[in-house]
Amino acid sequence: MPELVSTEPATGATLWRGTIGNVDTEVAAARAGWAGWASRPLAYRVEALRRFANVVRSRSEPFADVIARETGKPLWEARTEVETVVSKVDISISAYAERSSQRRLESPMNARTALRHKPHGVLAVLGPYNFPAHLPNGHIVPALIAGNAVVFKPSEKTPASGDFLVDCYRASGVPEDCVRLLIGGPDEGRALSAHPDIDGLLFTGSSRTGIALNRQFAETPEKILALEMGGNNPIIVWNTPDLYAAAVLVVQSAFTSAGQRCTAARRLIVERRLAEPLLAEINRLTERLIIGEPHADPAPFMGPVIDNEAADQLTESFLSLSARGGRPLRFMQRLVEGRPFLTPGIIDMSDTSERADIELFGPLLQVFRVDSFDDAIAEANNTRYGLSASLISHDPQLYDRFWANIRAGIVNWNRPTNGASSGAPFGGIGLSGNHRPSAYYAADYCAYPVVSAEAEQARASIGIGLRNE
Repeated sequence: MPELVSTEPATGATLWRGTIGNVDTEVAAARAGWAGWASRPLAYRVEALRRFANVVRSRSEPFADVIARETGKPLWEARTEVETVVSKVDISISAYAERSSQRRLESPMNARTALRHKPHGVLAVLGPYNFPAHLPNGHIVPALIAGNAVVFKPSEKTPASGDFLVDCYRASGVPEDCVRLLIGGPDEGRALSAHPDIDGLLFTGSSRTGIALNRQFAETPEKILALEMGGNNPIIVWNTPDLYAAAVLVVQSAFTSAGQRCTAARRLIVERRLAEPLLAEINRLTERLIIGEPHADPAPFMGPVIDNEAADQLTESFLSLSARGGRPLRFMQRLVEGRPFLTPGIIDMSDTSERADIELFGPLLQVFRVDSFDDAIAEANNTRYGLSASLISHDPQLYDRFWANIRAGIVNWNRPTNGASSGAPFGGIGLSGNHRPSAYYAADYCAYPVVSAEAEQARASIGIGLRNE
């Protein structure tokens, strides 16, 4: 049987191996199980998910260890991810009650109009590698609460984390047929997305894959498709006296998780007069960042990127930006031969006419110096993406202008571009999504509204348009 092997990016050691799954088998199992799950009372499903949260809580340390080893992220960050898996349950219960609740509407003639919600059926979930538990779980929990069954395919780069997550569902008593684990690579992902027996697909990943899915699902409008596809996110620094605090926010935005967050800042847009002193602060702070393996002591700020292929692509992208006229401010370097540890790269693209409107998924920050705030907003909006944007400024009037004119689904003020709350909607516009925000609004795409006109007895008459008897 063909196997999938997961290795630790920090060490190259084998972490996990498992048999590649069969798409037809997993979808058929979910199809067989979902109706019984959907027919259970909401309170039953909620209680099962609360047990799941307790199981994850009881296994938090081994879970965090698996995530840290498999992704390379620091152990402290992996622990935070496990905490979000636990908290997702209560957030999703509240979201379902608010956004998918039953209601009775006014209706004439002593009848009633009822609004209820039904699950779609079998939903496929494709998970990313950067948050291999939190992000797919953000789809799975609300899908299960609504009464769907799920076929979950984790990223082929982080199958161990996906396996651990599904085992927690098993241990909590959620029926096995309602959460199916599909181990595999891109071929299995394509087969799952094209399977005729799924009722929808919930995706977090690259825009290239998201666009392909959007084209594919254009021929099946009866199926739900929710896309979260990352961003080319701007952070603007303007009219602020505290350049150290601004530098901290920029570094957190650009380099947390080794830049492997869809909300990471890719572009720093700065008032020209502040550029040199701000960049000096950023350089001093970046120089102090500890880059190391997940369990290192002292704890690192960031670990490696996911694998050598990703590291190679990022270093090549840095060279490509330089060839386009970019001026390197901090060179991106490989710290350990044969391993994907990268130092943050910073490159000034102010004097280039060619803009690379792509998501460079790693610790690589482009700098743009501009003369007016209107130019800053225009530069920030010079992208097909629209996920996250942040303004660092002490001027509330500038924030009003920024909020009104920026094109993004997450708009922050004196806060990083990343670190969005699970208690709020999460999504973007343009190439960042298809208007199906996740997090708190995931309830919207996990169930569909059904309106019923109802009366205890049949009463009917035709008062016009009949011939006399």
